[in-house]
Amino acid sequence: MKAANALTVSGYRVHVVASRHFAPADPLDDAILSQAAWTCERVRFDAGMTGLLRRSLRLASRYWLARHPDIQCLAARALHAGIAALADAAARSGAGFYYGHGGVAGLAAAAAAAKRRGTTYGFDAEDWHEGESAFVQNDSAERAAVKSLLRSLLPGARLVTCAAPLIGDAYAQHYGISPVCVLNVFPLADAPSAPVPTAPPTNERPAILYWFSQTVGAGRGLDGIVDALGRMTTPAELHLRGFVDPRFRESLEYRATAVGARPPVFLAPAPPAEMVRLAAGAHLGLSLEQSSPPNRDLCLTNKIFTYLLAGVPVALTPTTAQRALARELGAAALLLAQDDPSSAAATLDRWFAADQPGVAATAWRLGQERFNWDREQSILLDVMTRSCPLFP
Repeated sequence: MKAANALTVSGYRVHVVASRHFAPADPLDDAILSQAAWTCERVRFDAGMTGLLRRSLRLASRYWLARHPDIQCLAARALHAGIAALADAAARSGAGFYYGHGGVAGLAAAAAAAKRRGTTYGFDAEDWHEGESAFVQNDSAERAAVKSLLRSLLPGARLVTCAAPLIGDAYAQHYGISPVCVLNVFPLADAPSAPVPTAPPTNERPAILYWFSQTVGAGRGLDGIVDALGRMTTPAELHLRGFVDPRFRESLEYRATAVGARPPVFLAPAPPAEMVRLAAGAHLGLSLEQSSPPNRDLCLTNKIFTYLLAGVPVALTPTTAQRALARELGAAALLLAQDDPSSAAATLDRWFAADQPGVAATAWRLGQERFNWDREQSILLDVMTRSCPLFP
């Protein structure tokens, strides 16, 4: 969306092709599209008999690819049932350049559309896709599909961008390409007009530790932070925003009661343009990445940059990428032990006990001066202009 906006403002005609498979997000998508200066086609690839056929072909392709990983022609179909439909829609647009987003499936769709139109394509590597998940690492068909598509399609990409420096390093090492890093930061217009002050935590007004994602569920480090809150002496409360898995909500509430933590506060999902302002006023924003699978050790998520633009200091687990970023953030960052709730609780208590009035101001300054889309988009526009001499 940010790339589409930036390219449109720069004079390009932009058409977005996207899958449509998660009904609860439709109202949020509709709100975005009602104000977009670019056009969009959302493809429902899994409906009806055609959708059933696509899913069946995917299952068959996965079966054969798991046993014969060198059959390259099966890779796209085995990876995602909707790639062909997305490529068809993209090719119909008649674009002069196709920019794949949303993982390896986006790369495959962009490359297929470009081949059909006799033009060029690029890829935004938001993650280190070979190590994106345990599923990619452990499922033979998925692993073969991802590696086959990256190996065959990356060399032909006119440009490759990536979302974090260490992700770019991984692609450079494994594929001999030179991705351009464009951080997943947000426009200054999304920020509040001024820093939102926070008062020292009390029993009546506890410290707010804030976390958000599209889905609030297991495997995101939230269990550990609840355990840490139960060990803290500082009054503190966990606020979570996103679509909540009901079973996980029940489990987390039970866990909070068991460890003596305050009940988590669950907040409704919100449009992307509101996420920065909704984070403002928290005492700490949480980025609870894990060191495994490998991608989580290398990535820098949009959470971090949302918090900074809101003027909120960031609590980071010590992945390789987050440790490196913490050095750059200075006083606005706090490193929390990943697997030791007692240590994390002691670190948080020391943080809140310290007299550090300038910490939020440091976070605000970093968001205003360094980590924002107004600055970062120039990198994308520059590489697009140099690599793809298109006529707006």
